[in-house]
Amino acid sequence: MLCERCKQNKATVHLTKILNNKKTEIHLCEECARKSEDISFENPFTINNFLAGLLDSVQSSPIKVDYIKTTTCSKCGMSYGKFKELGRLGCSDCYKTFNEKLKPLIKSVHGSQEHTGKVPKKTGSIIRLKREIMNMKKELSRAIDKEEFERAAELRDKIKLLEKDLEINK
Repeated sequence: MLCERCKQNKATVHLTKILNNKKTEIHLCEECARKSEDISFENPFTINNFLAGLLDSVQSSPIKVDYIKTTTCSKCGMSYGKFKELGRLGCSDCYKTFNEKLKPLIKSVHGSQEHTGKVPKKTGSIIRLKREIMNMKKELSRAIDKEEFERAAELRDKIKLLEKDLEINK
C-alpha cells in the first residue's frame, strides 16, 4: 500500500480515528507521518500516558486544577496530579483519598467497580457459594420490596440450603 499523501513511498504508519461513530483511516509513509499534525512521535505509548488519558476521558465533569493541586493522601503524601503523572498510587489509603475520581476509571477499565475475577477451581467452591448466597440475598430483598412473597420464600429456602452446604465445605 502506498502513502496517501506522497503516493511514492510504502505506507508504514496506519492511523485509525473513530470520532462520533465515524471511522477515518490514514495510511502514510514514515516521512509524511512525521510531518503530519495528527500523529506525534514525541510521546511514545506508555501506561502512564494511557491511564492519564483514561482519567481525563471518564470524568463526568472537567477535573478542576484545585483538585489536582490540593488533594493529597494523608498517609503517603501522593497528590492526584502525581498519580496522573506516574499512573500508580502511593499506598492503600490513596484509594480512599481519590475514591471519587478513581471509581469511574476503574469501572471503565474493568467494567465493574467490584472484583469479579476468576476463582481457582480447587479452592473456589467456598467463594462461589458465598457469592451465590450474596446474590440470592439481594434478589430476596428485591422480591420482598416488590411483595413477591412466594418468590421470596423460595429464595429464602435456597439460601438456607446453600448456607448448610457452606458449613459442610468449611
